[in-house]
Amino acid sequence: MVTEGDPTDLVKVLHLLVLSFSWGMQLWVSFIAGFALVRQVTLHTFGLVQSKLFPVYFYCLLANNFVSLAVYAVYHPRELLDSHESVQMALYFVALIMAGLNAQWFGPAATEVMFQMREVEKEHDLGNQIGLGSQKEAYAKLKEQDPKYKAYKSTFGRYHGLSNLCNLIGFICTTTNLIYTALNLSTI
Repeated sequence: MVTEGDPTDLVKVLHLLVLSFSWGMQLWVSFIAGFALVRQVTLHTFGLVQSKLFPVYFYCLLANNFVSLAVYAVYHPRELLDSHESVQMALYFVALIMAGLNAQWFGPAATEVMFQMREVEKEHDLGNQIGLGSQKEAYAKLKEQDPKYKAYKSTFGRYHGLSNLCNLIGFICTTTNLIYTALNLSTI
């Protein structure tokens, strides 16, 4: 659908608010909340909190990225895109795909394996300590002695790493689009 003219002020504000909300949420969740929380609660509590917050986070990002891409696409028809607009369109699309992968696949898979690891840890009285550094030796020993736990840990690490990678790529895309949008404001 090709639109004529410039977007209305309401559309501009909506677009900027959605983009800003996404960026702020990504910044908070990715670089602040987790690091603060893991130092204050037990590891199993941390995992439980993350398992409840992350689906909401991933689906909010998915919705925000969809709205951002849709608004941008409506006012920037493919046939009329210059090279900068093409890059920005691609960044919106990549951010949408990354959020979708996390919402539908990596997030749920990592959570499922985390709960399986948690059950094994409970059997060995692990997971009730606060912070990541405590009882490293006990976790290493459990990993050496229990092949099921070792497999869970490996699978969790893979899904968690892929989820983090998707999240980081999405954050870079959102940051780049926010900067590009800011640089193209006619006035503050």
